[in-house]
Amino acid sequence: MVKLILRNKEYEVKAGMTLLSALEKIDVVPESVIATRNGEMILDDEILKDGEVIKLIAVISGGSGHCESSSPKQSPRFVDV
Repeated sequence: MVKLILRNKEYEVKAGMTLLSALEKIDVVPESVIATRNGEMILDDEILKDGEVIKLIAVISGGSGHCESSSPKQSPRFVDV
């Protein structure tokens, strides 16, 4: 068996499957995590071996949240001349 760890949850899957198949089996969206084995990133097509422990790191994305000013930006105005 292979152990997958995401946050505080542990999952077990059969050895011999790809990382992608294992993620699908435990209902984890592949694009939402980075998988590591012994501190090294592994790819979706990696074959998982018996006894391995794979750590899944959640990927967080979003805007920077940085604002230049507190006033809302105005749309540009176009004037016909």
